[in-house]
Amino acid sequence: MFEITDVQKIGVGLAGFGVFFLFLGVLLLLDKALLALGNILFICGLACVIGLERTFRFFFQTHKLRGSAGFFGGIFLVLLGWPLIGMLLETYGFVLLFSGFFPVAINFLRRVPVLGTLLNLPGIRGYFHFWLIFSDCRSFSRRFESNNSMRWGYTALVVLYV
Repeated sequence: MFEITDVQKIGVGLAGFGVFFLFLGVLLLLDKALLALGNILFICGLACVIGLERTFRFFFQTHKLRGSAGFFGGIFLVLLGWPLIGMLLETYGFVLLFSGFFPVAINFLRRVPVLGTLLNLPGIRGYFHFWLIFSDCRSFSRRFESNNSMRWGYTALVVLYV
């Protein structure tokens, strides 16, 4: 069993408050102060939960630099006072950073009793199945970026599936 330290418990609280303030900032028509506070709390909470070294390793991997630049650029724009553009850029970076985690999260949510039945409804199931295939093809084409025919073949597979 995992032993959770006090710093990790504080990190979960900070990240939770960060997500809450981000949600509240979006709900209150992109309030700059709430968005900035939510971003800072979320990053601090993430650093407390997984540690400073692992946080830096996660954000500054070579294949995640575009997502990190988008995410931190969005945070910077929110702090400068441009919340709409900052949140759009931050969302783009978030999707690029955590796209490898989305299939795991979707498959986990499919096993939850009430959510599983909702996620397995015909229209919703097809939508999430498309994103599972799309994210798998993205990770596969990242490994073989030098082979253009392989990338175009998998892109055609995704287009044909839809």
